[in-house]
Amino acid sequence: MTPHKNTRRAAALVATAAMVVVGVQAGSASGAPGRADGPTPAPTGVSARDAAIKSAQADATSAAGALGLGAKEKLVVRDVIKDADGTVHTRYERTYDGLPVLGGDLVTHTAKNGKFRGVDKANDARISVATTDAVRKAAAGARKVIWAANGKPVLAFETVKTGVQKDGTPSKLHIVTDAATGKKLHQYEAVETGTGASQYSGEVPLSTTKSGSGFELTDGERGGHKTYDLNQGQSGTGKLLTDDDDKWGSGTNDDRQTAGVDAAYGAAMTWDFYKTELGRNGIADDGKAAYSRVHYGQSYVNAFWDDDCFCMTYGDGEGDKKSLTELDVAGHEMSHGLTSRTAKLEYSGESGGLNEATSDIFGTSVEFFANNKKDVGDYLIGEEIDINGDGKPLRYMDKPSKDGKSLDAWKAGAGDSDVHHSSGIANHFFYLLSEGSGKKTINGVDYDSPTSDGSTVTGIGREKAYKIWYKALTTYMTSTTDYKAAREATVKAANDLYGADGAEAKTVAAAWGAVNVK
Repeated sequence: MTPHKNTRRAAALVATAAMVVVGVQAGSASGAPGRADGPTPAPTGVSARDAAIKSAQADATSAAGALGLGAKEKLVVRDVIKDADGTVHTRYERTYDGLPVLGGDLVTHTAKNGKFRGVDKANDARISVATTDAVRKAAAGARKVIWAANGKPVLAFETVKTGVQKDGTPSKLHIVTDAATGKKLHQYEAVETGTGASQYSGEVPLSTTKSGSGFELTDGERGGHKTYDLNQGQSGTGKLLTDDDDKWGSGTNDDRQTAGVDAAYGAAMTWDFYKTELGRNGIADDGKAAYSRVHYGQSYVNAFWDDDCFCMTYGDGEGDKKSLTELDVAGHEMSHGLTSRTAKLEYSGESGGLNEATSDIFGTSVEFFANNKKDVGDYLIGEEIDINGDGKPLRYMDKPSKDGKSLDAWKAGAGDSDVHHSSGIANHFFYLLSEGSGKKTINGVDYDSPTSDGSTVTGIGREKAYKIWYKALTTYMTSTTDYKAAREATVKAANDLYGADGAEAKTVAAAWGAVNVK
């Protein structure tokens, strides 16, 4: 992968951006990431976030010039975050001669006084091609792009093939081909999948909406999240779940409402986790909810996030007997939406492993946050659904290789593994950062986490760990971040949050070293 770091100074960069505020992420040694009051007032009817993005976009031309971008390059603002210390992080997409640049995204960092602190790029290569006129004819429906995710940028075509994956999950396969030679340069699956545990979380509170003489499963307290029953269909939204007396489900799979209860509860806990712990107002940070669909397909043993509909979808498991709507599954799927709205980690190679790990990390964090007595927090993924038929979890964070496939530590070629297996490297890092190495029992579950270098790691606690990961994801990672760059991003995040070269940053480095990311 190409470098992600560029320390070139550009004093004039984002002088305007320093004055725009989406919200505040705490950045002092005593702080924790979160939004707070104090943003520049937005015009009536316009959110502070939208106003900040609009203001930064107005200055995008001067920002591009300060970065030394070419005359044919333009920046498109995707997000603006302001830390408690006044540092502004502006995330951009890039175009070249009007064409989207895949792998051209970057994040600039500017101090409160307007001094340029640096930029993280998906690719440091200069964006330039000899011509934007393609020699070969594009396939039907293809779009012309600049492929710059690795190596020298080239003119390319991107096509999207829709269909069904082997397990019944919808497929939206993106294929990038060289516009001159027709050679396939890259492909990735846009429908991001995950698996989880039982639908049973016991008696749980639900926020519903009165409708006529009954109620509908619409959460008016959390951006209007709706839960639909697909009735074994595979398209559309299905039917909004309703109930006469506001007493939903029976706790058994025989009642079709039960899966909807768990999906709605999981979405609510995920919303609350992001807002309470990280100051994020919804997955896209715009106060609007995603939505959930349950009872997808026939005997579908999976769940997935689709960014096009901005929704989560859950199957009913083998024989339609056990819906995959457990708490950490909801957190996992919604967190794919978080990644798509921030770093946009590409769903292949090492960045794909980091994408999946991000969802495991936050899905696990949601489960601990909910503090549900029937589905207690743990570092096991899919521990109750018995998807393999052997009573074992699908994945383990303390020692990922216990599933027989996942990686405990980085090695050459790690990016060639399935993203659900290469994610083990970051999952293991997160466990070590949170809890440390060696034997311990947490919430009744025994763990024994090794290190690849024989070192002993003392954890800093789960709360600090997930706040560091969130900070790194939202302000330093880009679409092509690999494991080495993830180490750099999390060290910088720890320095921002808890003080430069503090115990937290040192433990971050030690935990990465323990999974052979150096």
